[in-house]
Amino acid sequence: MKPMNPRVAAVVPRADRTLELTFTNGELRRFDVNPLLGYPVFQHLREGSEFVQVRVDHGTVVWRSGVDLCPDTLYERSEPI
Repeated sequence: MKPMNPRVAAVVPRADRTLELTFTNGELRRFDVNPLLGYPVFQHLREGSEFVQVRVDHGTVVWRSGVDLCPDTLYERSEPI
C-alpha cells in the first residue's frame, strides 16, 4: 500500500495565482492554480480579492466559497521551492 502524502500545514497566496504551501513533513512547495482558472468552479478565483481568501482546513486548502483542492493533488502537482 502506498504511504499517504503529507497534508498542508500552511498556505500563502501569491499575486501570480500560485500557492506557497508548507506541508506537514516540513516541505515548502509551490502549486500553480492558473491552469484551473478556466474551469467554471474556479473562475471566481481570478479575482484577487477572492484568491487571497484561501486558508488551511483539515490538511488541505479551501476558499470561502467552499471550493477546495485535494491535498494529494496539491502535493503531487506542486514543485519544491
